[in-house]
Amino acid sequence: MIDKLRLFDIPYYQLQNNPNDNMFVSKKNGNWNSISTKKFLDTTMDLSRGLIALGIKKGDKVGIISSTRYEWNLMDISIQQIGAIVVPFYPNISEKDYQYIINDSGVKLCIIENEELFLKIKKIKNNTPSLKNIYSIDEIEGCKNWIDLAKLKETIKIDEVKKEMNKVKQEDLATIIYTSGTTGYPKGVMLSHKNIISNIAACIDPIPAKENSKVLSFLPVCHIYERMLHYLYIYLGCSIYFAESLETIGENIKEVKPDVFTAVPRLIEKVFNKIMAKGDELKGIKRQLFFWAVKVAEEYKVIGRSPIYNIKLKIARKLIFSKWKEALGGNIKAIASGSAPLQPRLARIFIAANIPILEGYGLTETSPVISVNCFKKGIRIGTVGALIDGVEVKIAKDGEILVKGPNVMMGYYNNPEATSNVIKDGWFHTGDIGSFEEEKYLKITDRKKEIFKTSGGKYIAPQAMENRFKESRFIEQIIVIGEGQRFPSALIFPDFNFIRQSVKNDKINSSSNKEIANSKEIRNLIDNEVNQINEEYGSWEKLKRIQILENEMTVERGELTPTLKLKRKKILEIHNDKVKKIYE
Repeated sequence: MIDKLRLFDIPYYQLQNNPNDNMFVSKKNGNWNSISTKKFLDTTMDLSRGLIALGIKKGDKVGIISSTRYEWNLMDISIQQIGAIVVPFYPNISEKDYQYIINDSGVKLCIIENEELFLKIKKIKNNTPSLKNIYSIDEIEGCKNWIDLAKLKETIKIDEVKKEMNKVKQEDLATIIYTSGTTGYPKGVMLSHKNIISNIAACIDPIPAKENSKVLSFLPVCHIYERMLHYLYIYLGCSIYFAESLETIGENIKEVKPDVFTAVPRLIEKVFNKIMAKGDELKGIKRQLFFWAVKVAEEYKVIGRSPIYNIKLKIARKLIFSKWKEALGGNIKAIASGSAPLQPRLARIFIAANIPILEGYGLTETSPVISVNCFKKGIRIGTVGALIDGVEVKIAKDGEILVKGPNVMMGYYNNPEATSNVIKDGWFHTGDIGSFEEEKYLKITDRKKEIFKTSGGKYIAPQAMENRFKESRFIEQIIVIGEGQRFPSALIFPDFNFIRQSVKNDKINSSSNKEIANSKEIRNLIDNEVNQINEEYGSWEKLKRIQILENEMTVERGELTPTLKLKRKKILEIHNDKVKKIYE
């Protein structure tokens, strides 16, 4: 059925087949408030009528600049069902990027979330001639509110909206999503209704959600990964709960008791570090049991487990891991992980703990999913799973992953040259290096553009190395560097909290991050950790020198993408002094 729908048909499908009083649930003033399917669709119809009254028509571009919240979905469907094109923005990009994207796409109307964003867009409005109107989600002095947009409906009949809906075809452009380009300017990925619908259809089996399942949403819905899953959840009849913020996720998970939620590896690492910190606080037999269970989990195999191991695992799950699951609400069926590589050790431990992490792979250009670990096709730790139905992959001679399927983008907006550089003979060139295990499960080795050569001509694959070094509990973040240099090195942000817990030194425990980073004792400790892991690598791959960072790499400073991936070029710029010190 879904393969015949357009994106805006999906909520109507829910109304007809699985009407839900708790379609979207948000927390406000300490209370969870629900929106029903009917209320949602009535409101989208009012907004669509308002958009038509404003002069927005098929093919026009409308921007949404907001964090993940119910109103984002309202605007998304309202814009699409009159044939207009949704241009989503990350709320934390620079004014320069806002200006470029608005001008490149020709955005006519922006829906913004709050006063901070209003002031940003207002500042560049004179430099964005296509932008005619700004409406806000929150109430802001001096800015028209989305409720005012809905009030414009009186001059437009519902039949006019339905007439526009009938004009929209599956092959039509639905959204332009801007991603970072190599030139420094973002590229607009054009995705049709059909592109995204094909991905939703192929992900119904892999995601263990069904009618009335509760899902918790907190990743940016402006990113195609979370957005595609929202459409999938709506199609299945799930209830989508919105976390209040990244800081409240733990508390919200306990309240909502979700069946499924999506995460990126960086967040999973943080969850695991908190669990391990709790284990460190235990005493006596409880502490011994905790770390015994973790050791059992580290030896977990998906297939080929011995009867003795299974007995140990059963005991570990009953005594220790059941408490982990309870901390995640008690109902969790799976955590869907994407956007960046997950440490195989973490995947192994969580699966052993009966909290399966379903790691997948994809790009904005592929709507996004290409492959995913799932119960039906099997889970293989260290891989990104089997290909989803309808998608083909072949490995080029240089190891690059090439993709073909209905999920591959229409192209880059206003950029035919960039399009022809990545789509050749019908195959999309991902820029990722990979291989197949057991002829079925895709494994990502590294980003083609991130693999670098030392001055000695030796290749270094930084992503895989970074994931291995992060298995050390002393290392919170790491970036491997050394392109064109004599040897690879690294910038390391230690886990300062763990250091304070594990190092029995009153001076260290009361010191600031800066003081700890400059401490000879801690420097020796981190050096020892690095040297131990270095033994696993060839002489040309070993990290020869490190520099310790005193501040965590963040989205706000531009070191991480909104989905918490390393922005290597920016990190090297920001920490240029430390890089120079390494290679003096």
